[in-house]
Amino acid sequence: MMRRRALTLLTLLLLALPSVVAQQLVWSVDFNSLFNNREGGDEARPDQTFVFTRISPELGVMLGRDTSNVHLLKGGVTWFQPLNDNLDGYKVLPVMYYQYRHAGAGDCWRVTVGQLPRTLLMERAPRYLWSDSMAYHQPNVRGALVQYERGASYAELYLDWRQMQSVSSREAFNVVVDGKWSLWSRNGRRLWLGGYFQYNHLAKRKNAPEGEGVNDDVTINPMLGLDMGHWSVPVHLKAGAVVNRERARVDGKWHTPCGFVAGVNARWRFLEAEENVWVGSDLFPLYPRFGSQLNLGDTYYRDKFYSRTDLTAHIVQNAFVDLNTSFTFHYTNKTTGFWQQLSCRLYIDNLLWSNRRSRERRLNSTY
Repeated sequence: MMRRRALTLLTLLLLALPSVVAQQLVWSVDFNSLFNNREGGDEARPDQTFVFTRISPELGVMLGRDTSNVHLLKGGVTWFQPLNDNLDGYKVLPVMYYQYRHAGAGDCWRVTVGQLPRTLLMERAPRYLWSDSMAYHQPNVRGALVQYERGASYAELYLDWRQMQSVSSREAFNVVVDGKWSLWSRNGRRLWLGGYFQYNHLAKRKNAPEGEGVNDDVTINPMLGLDMGHWSVPVHLKAGAVVNRERARVDGKWHTPCGFVAGVNARWRFLEAEENVWVGSDLFPLYPRFGSQLNLGDTYYRDKFYSRTDLTAHIVQNAFVDLNTSFTFHYTNKTTGFWQQLSCRLYIDNLLWSNRRSRERRLNSTY
């Protein structure tokens, strides 16, 4: 009798839900294709070629009586397929997350939990924190993301639990805080202060052998930038410091490498140029022992001087597609490198499709 009453009550609640909460079906498809040929490396960065496609369809439901308080539940998969004549090397990853959004007077809060795409982040992390190779193979954040926006300023915090502890694998996660705060803005010009803080943790396996310990990696990266968007050729400048603290606890010793980074980006019509420079000490002194399990950044930052120049031509770029080709030149005090890349990203969702004639938005490639 009690079970019948409970089922009746549940049915009544489900029937009443549409009149209480507005519902909307939401969907999205994110497609990426990449050809990246790398030449002129060394033993740590050998010549190699990456060719793959990746597609991430998502379907969900959005609940909310108005846009100020929205609940979003989405699920899907990410299919990663290297180029070959069979399915060897493919990987299918789940995408499942809940997001709560609250929009107030000029500001917005978002809280997202689950396995969520990295495209939800405000910006791509700098390559000394998250290398290109990591971006290729780990498209999701596995944990939680909190974001706050007010005008052109923002702050975000996220936890990425990359690996669970088992007999064969070590527990690994990182916590990142980043943001930008506009100090001054006028007529397309903006001076901002921001940066990144990251704590990266690599623990032991279950029943770990003697000598295998816990490892820590802490990065502090304050940045100052100037955007000159009012020029006919928009220019973006940034500079800052990077201080790294890392240790293997079994050694009982902290390493503190540090250095300075600077970058400039300019674009004229469909042509884009970007230069990034690093000057300092070996940013990842424990990399020979733990590799990318502990140090997630590009190994070029292990050199005392590193210059990366990207020259990109956006062949097709609109609200849905960014098809581009680029040449990347690497120069350090030890070696040089030359990359050739062809990248295509197509992204479409229900909101973009309903406003598909708009030309205000321009999609950016994932890589």
